[in-house]
Parts: sequence; structure tokens; C-alpha cells
Amino acid sequence: MPDISLTTVVFLCLAALVAGWIDAVVGGGGLLLLPALLLGMPHTSAAHILGTNKAVAIVGTTGAAVTYVRKTPVQVRTAVRIGLAALAGSMGGAFFAAGISSDVLRPVIMVVLLAVAAFVMLRPSFGTATDAGRRQVGRSRAAMAVVLVGGGIGFYDGLFGPGTGTFLVLALTAVLHLDLVTASATAKIVNVCTNAGALAMFAYQGTVLWQPAALMAVFNLAGGMIGARMALSKGSEFVRGVLLVVVFSLVAKLGFDQWTA
Repeated sequence: MPDISLTTVVFLCLAALVAGWIDAVVGGGGLLLLPALLLGMPHTSAAHILGTNKAVAIVGTTGAAVTYVRKTPVQVRTAVRIGLAALAGSMGGAFFAAGISSDVLRPVIMVVLLAVAAFVMLRPSFGTATDAGRRQVGRSRAAMAVVLVGGGIGFYDGLFGPGTGTFLVLALTAVLHLDLVTASATAKIVNVCTNAGALAMFAYQGTVLWQPAALMAVFNLAGGMIGARMALSKGSEFVRGVLLVVVFSLVAKLGFDQWTA
């Protein structure tokens, strides 16, 4: 356990609270939580930072998932199938990660995100209950969700990672014709599956700082439950607004990383 000042503890707990809220609404909480851990514990190894991040994130994600499932109809079986496919995909992505340069991936992901943002802005009905309710999903499309959404985004998560939760929400909305609130709920269940697999590996390797993780997890849980309730009460338009903010924030972060690389 690194020596952490009270000020740093407060900073990390607040970051965990806000990250839990962001992650519950539309995904992407790691964009805040990981940099906060790196800033708060600068002399800690990257493996311990990643392991601690997963130990914190899984608690908030689970709390958000439970809140969603209790208050909105979610196809839990489909979500778990996609989650298991994402878990397998992330292992494959991690296997190939060493041979891929992030300098090559960042510009591609930035272009994709900007295209997604333009699509969401130009199609206001995307992800609304009205838009989702007009179309039914057959077995073939459900299978496509498992393979493409689960396996594909899982592979991306293992290969590169940033914005995985946001990509899940967008993909689930597009492929399964879900409204954005239900897509966020489904994405949380998928995230629980992938986080559990990653955390198990980090714990096996002994790269989790359990004491700071436990304290931060309490705040992450609170943020996740608050975010889920806000998304449920305010609806798809609220989630859409947060989605655009997170997408542009992710583009800005990737652009900054590319510039300073």
C-alpha cells in the first residue's frame, strides 16, 4: 500500500464518485478514474493502477446494473451472453496488444468517434423509446449482437480500451434497437462480466491495492447508483446529452495523447 495523504484520498474518492456516475449513465468512467489514480499514486506500477481501477469499477458497475435491472426491463440472458463473448474477445485483444501501436489506433478511433457524434446529433430520434419501439429484433440480430458487439468490442477493450463502455451503449442501441437507457442498462451487465474476468486475473497476479480500492469503491458505488437513477428518471434525451459530452471528451483525450506521444 503506497503512502497516500489525506488530500489525495479525498481527491481519489471524489474522482471515483464522478466516474461511477458517468459510467452508469453512458459508460466511459475510466476516462476519469484511471488518470486520477495515475495522478494520485504516481510512483505505483501501471499493473497495480490497472488492477486497482478494476477493483473499484466493478463495484460501481454492479450497483448500477442492479439498479437498472430492478427498474427497467432488461434481457439479462442476452446481456450475459454478450458479456461472456466480450470477455473472450478481450482476452484475444490483450494477446495481440503487444504487437499493435496505440499511435496507429488513436487517429482511427478519433475519426470513428467524430462520425458517431455527427450521426447522433443529426438523428435526434436515435436511441429514443419511440425509435426503438418501431423495430423488432430477431434471433439473427441477437446472435449478431453477441458476436459483433460482445466479441468485437471486447477485442477492442483488450487491444486498446478507452471508451469501451460508450461504444457498448452505441452498438447495443444500433444492433438491438434499444433505447439509450436500456442500452446503458445492458452495457452495465456486460461490463460486470468483463470487469470480473479482468479483476480475477489482476488479483491472481497480486496487482490490486485492496485498501484504497475498497474506500474508493464505496464512492464509485454511490456514483453508479445515482447515475443509474438519474438516467432512468430523465430518460433517453438526458443520456444522449451525456453521451455527446463523453464522446467529445474522449476525442479530446485521444487527440492530446496523440499530440504528446
